[in-house]
Amino acid sequence: MPTHGNAFQHGFPDLFCTHARFSMRWVEVKLPDMKGSHFTSAQLEYFPKLTANGAGVWIMTAATEQEYQLLFERANWWTYLPSMRR
Repeated sequence: MPTHGNAFQHGFPDLFCTHARFSMRWVEVKLPDMKGSHFTSAQLEYFPKLTANGAGVWIMTAATEQEYQLLFERANWWTYLPSMRR
């Protein structure tokens, strides 16, 4: 289910997904290899808060089977931080 961002709601992941076995997922969609994509200041504020409260955030950069498999692993948003992408 897509979430709707507006002036009153920012920093929230793009999609909310559920799966019977793997529970819920908050998914942020970015461009392939993050080229031209970045985290907003609101995302950098709220993604750690979501994570600290037990709600993971997954980044998806393509509609491929390999990317879909990431949803069945640990939350990965922090691995896309510039400091982690060297």
